Amino acid sequence: MKIVGVAACTSGIAHTYIAKEKLVKAAESLGHEIKIETQGTVGTEGKLEKKDIDNADVVIIAADIKISGKERFEGKKMVEVPTSIVIKSPKGLMKKVEDLVKE
Repeated sequence: MKIVGVAACTSGIAHTYIAKEKLVKAAESLGHEIKIETQGTVGTEGKLEKKDIDNADVVIIAADIKISGKERFEGKKMVEVPTSIVIKSPKGLMKKVEDLVKE
């Protein structure tokens, strides 16, 4: 499965990057390809390209704030959760994502 997503938290520091790390580890441990863009205090890092989004099976938005560029994901299957869910239960989230893609 190919996953893209965005991680962003209110301060744009810790939870943004912890959420990204947890998502990447959980997805890769299950054999999925994943690319996560971060939107934090230093701006956008790892910006998703159109081809990444076009090729993705699903989008994960792990954010505690409104993200910029959400319209890029229109028409894609999407899971939106706060960063705390990703940090506490990344594998549980991946199960939810897998179930969504199977629908």
